[in-house]
Amino acid sequence: MFVKPVGTFARYVMGAALALWLIAATSAGASNAAPQLLAEPQSSGGPAMLRRLTEAQYRATIADVFGPDIPIPARFERALRAEGLIAMGTSEAGLSAFAMEQYNTAASSIAAVVLSAEQRQRFVPCAPVVAEAFNAHCARKFVQRYGARLYRRTLEAGEVGGLLDVARSAHARLNDFYAALEFTLVGMLVAPDFLLRIEQVQGQPAEAGHSRLDIFTRATRLSYFLTGSAPDEELLQAAADGSLDAHEELARQVDRLMSGPRYTGAVREFFTDMLRFDLFDDLAKDPLIYPAFNPTVAADAQEQTLRTITDHLLVNEGDYRELFTTRAAPLTRSLGIVYRQPVPMRNDWQEGEFSARSGRAGIQSHVSFLALHSHPGRSSPTLRGKAIREVFLCQHMPDPPVDVDFTGINDDTSTARPTARDRLRAHATETQCKGCHWLMDPAGLALEHYDGLGTFRTRENGAAIDVSGALDSREFVAAAGLGEALSEHPQATSCLVRRMYRFATGRAELPGEHAYIEYLNATFAAAGYRVPALMRAIALSDAFYRVVPNADKSIAVGHDEDATGDSS
Repeated sequence: MFVKPVGTFARYVMGAALALWLIAATSAGASNAAPQLLAEPQSSGGPAMLRRLTEAQYRATIADVFGPDIPIPARFERALRAEGLIAMGTSEAGLSAFAMEQYNTAASSIAAVVLSAEQRQRFVPCAPVVAEAFNAHCARKFVQRYGARLYRRTLEAGEVGGLLDVARSAHARLNDFYAALEFTLVGMLVAPDFLLRIEQVQGQPAEAGHSRLDIFTRATRLSYFLTGSAPDEELLQAAADGSLDAHEELARQVDRLMSGPRYTGAVREFFTDMLRFDLFDDLAKDPLIYPAFNPTVAADAQEQTLRTITDHLLVNEGDYRELFTTRAAPLTRSLGIVYRQPVPMRNDWQEGEFSARSGRAGIQSHVSFLALHSHPGRSSPTLRGKAIREVFLCQHMPDPPVDVDFTGINDDTSTARPTARDRLRAHATETQCKGCHWLMDPAGLALEHYDGLGTFRTRENGAAIDVSGALDSREFVAAAGLGEALSEHPQATSCLVRRMYRFATGRAELPGEHAYIEYLNATFAAAGYRVPALMRAIALSDAFYRVVPNADKSIAVGHDEDATGDSS
């Protein structure tokens, strides 16, 4: 039995009505009412988090601190995904022996390059008279400078002294000042203060019973959200001198970071996470059925979607909902083969768009989506429909029962049931299967004009393919129709809001934050569903930095609230 959680529908109606009222009031000149409605409601806040750096954040941080030319020869272990996001898995992932081994390998390599004879002048803030002599003043400057950048805060006197003791001890053994600094830097790079984002709390006396993150933690949370990397020196200085406490300075820093070169990368990181592109590491296709598939196609497919997203949302300042209907399609020659579109440029990207005849529209018709949510040798309306609901609508779909017989659905050579629709019609009549398939298949069947790689077709086993579909009672035809249905679905935008907040905080929202989430929904709508406006609203909000003292993470929402499936 599939039951919508009590109160969810009411919240959506209330949120949608509020957003519509705001837009109407603003356009009618109701300047006094709209700001009052857009005032941020009080939020309970959530627990301070302990989050492991993702591989992307690790690499970006090293590039920002030491330069993009510093190699990182390590094989990071697979990230943990929780509640649909790696960003949430970072608060649950432990540090295995393998992970520490790889971190140590990376740290040793980075430190060796930074303190090498060719590079040390770039990084050591002073030069000792002779390498064999330990220069405490120079070592202190090195430790304070890079310790602050790596630990993302000002080091306490005891920490500086401890690191100097490490350097002094290493020098006594190695009799080489630079080797001693190298040894010390390795220690900093494997320290929990670098590998983990350990959030600290400070009191907030103005509101009894509530706290907020301390100022360096706020700077760190802000920076990783808007840049995907550690705070730069200017942001750290604003935290150190306390100016970041002022809302005006916070707004200035937010605008500076969003106009900087790292912001696009942060948006890409969010959508890479949301679209589950890490699963491409395991993607395999039968080479006899899909000879065009190779690692280049897999990489270009992801890049095509990310370019489409950032061009539309950031360059063109577009409406998020239009990502489901846009025909924009940057292409490479390898992708051109799959899409059956000529691409004259051999080693570069070519701007273009899908023709109306192709039936393609929206990122759900990209190869990145179609190939990722298919089987190695055939398409899958069920996997695609499941992904539509989970990725774009935040609806939890349960796994199939362990005793289901997939023989019929897997037989894609049957002349009696030549198309996937025919096979699913028989399979979905089974009592234990029909509930889930009723939710997933209608949307996925609209994408059946694309095979397991994403290449267009009109027939399967000689039979014409029916691409009519439906999504929550909205009927349509083909990928373009599915895109229109998604663009108008109220849960598409509310899903993005909650995904973005969870990406930023590393946790699910608590019951005491529901009013704040509805405020974000209304703000997003009033801004024309512009993603930068949503991110700016989160970054400037009190709720983003508020903490419930001794909060229990276990009371966070266990699954996406809009789930229409029951895992039992």
